[in-house]
Amino acid sequence: MSFPRPVLRSASRSVFAAAFRVRAPIRNATAVRYNSSTPGPAKNNSLVYAAVGLALLGGGYYYYSSNIVKPKPAALSKPFVPTYEDYKKVYNKVADSLDAGDYDDGSYGPVLIRLAWHASGTYDAKTNSGGSSGATMRFVPESGHGANNGLDIARNVLEPIHAEFPWISYGDLWTLGGVCAVQEMGGPTIKWRPGRADADASSCTPDGRLPDGAKGADHIRDIFYRMGFNDQEIVALAGAHALGRCHTNRSGFEGPWTFAPTYLTNDYYTLLLNDKWHWKKWNGPAQYEDDKTKSLMMLPADMALVKDKNLKKYVEKYAKSQDAFFEDFAKAFSKLLELGVSFKPGQEYWEFPVSS
Repeated sequence: MSFPRPVLRSASRSVFAAAFRVRAPIRNATAVRYNSSTPGPAKNNSLVYAAVGLALLGGGYYYYSSNIVKPKPAALSKPFVPTYEDYKKVYNKVADSLDAGDYDDGSYGPVLIRLAWHASGTYDAKTNSGGSSGATMRFVPESGHGANNGLDIARNVLEPIHAEFPWISYGDLWTLGGVCAVQEMGGPTIKWRPGRADADASSCTPDGRLPDGAKGADHIRDIFYRMGFNDQEIVALAGAHALGRCHTNRSGFEGPWTFAPTYLTNDYYTLLLNDKWHWKKWNGPAQYEDDKTKSLMMLPADMALVKDKNLKKYVEKYAKSQDAFFEDFAKAFSKLLELGVSFKPGQEYWEFPVSS
């Protein structure tokens, strides 16, 4: 508690006044004690006065120091809590990194979508393990799983961005990178929210949880049902094959699915339904080749979508309407990116505008 200076002064005067009131009896006592023919020792009086003065000074300092206003310690800095604007900066930085004249068809977009897909598609609903939380593809053995071949390219593209924004988890960065790639390549707006926490190598998922392009409808359902998807969502997510291409040094397969592998459309479905396909004659694994140009390919898992009656009806739906495809894909992709994530209560969804 502090006092204005006038109060301190009056208080000091009161202390000194009280001291001087004590001093008179001391002087009288000395006069009585040495009232003889021998003079009293004058030095003793000086020592007494000096002692009283020091006591008063000490008391005054104690009084002042006890009542002075002491500065409060500086408040500890609050932990950084990123906002929408912070994540938007990350989105824009990813968008700036997509162009790649020396890679595939000139864009890293397709491989970033594949990274987000494979980081999320390891989820097992029964055991509540895997999914986009953890980003365990950073570690062996998951980074070496056959389905993840070549995804070191995508991780390396995003690593400088993580270095610039070290507060973002790898799980959030990889999934936001996938959202950015979809939107920047002409796809629908994807709702996204942060909240994925990274894990260590002990949380790596077992091999075999991702789709195998060489297999048919039963395998596809086993994989996607394990994650919690239905037939309609399976076909909607398969539309991402409109983007990118296969590589013999990764999956063993070769070639793009569509003529515009860096722009998301519903062409994947129209080509499946309307073009003629035959088995490709080559030394690689079994895959289909289009009759007209022999430049496009389809995997056995792709052709399974038109051979299965229930799956085919959704292929037909999306081939007729790109709007319908975009609407269902946006929902299914957002759901995929959230598998296995425990979000904080009230964490809102965000949408990011396409970069200018």
